Amino acid sequence: MPATALDDLYDYNQKYLADILKSVKSIAMVGASADKTKFSYGVLRVLHETGYDMIPINPNPALKEIRGIKVFHSLAEVDRPVDMVEVFRPKEEFYGFAEQAIEIGAKVLWGQIGVYDDAAAKLAEDAGLKVVMNRCPKIELFRPFWKPRLDLEI
Repeated sequence: MPATALDDLYDYNQKYLADILKSVKSIAMVGASADKTKFSYGVLRVLHETGYDMIPINPNPALKEIRGIKVFHSLAEVDRPVDMVEVFRPKEEFYGFAEQAIEIGAKVLWGQIGVYDDAAAKLAEDAGLKVVMNRCPKIELFRPFWKPRLDLEI
């Protein structure tokens, strides 16, 4: 499959990505969905089953949990430290989530495939966050640099 211009533009060192995925424990997923047909649901499921402390973020007040995990309606409502904010929202909203990730003290801002904004990345990096854009952590977990956590219960 040929690389796209975005792949070239946001070409991260594999060690950089691996180090992030090994270091984070809690991931707030902005745009998490309870709909099993949505890509965000599948990513949340895999990351949760891999052992990450997943924190679904969805503004729908009727949505209380996804896969038995409590849903928060905004990043500001989260009641524990967040290592990484993963954004499953349109790229036009990424800058606002960069501001919020900084406010809550996250260490990493991650934009899902198709989610990127150079100004948001600069803002977050200037505040000391690591930034990844236009990548999926679920996909990155299964690249050759990653060693499976075979010690986890199924």
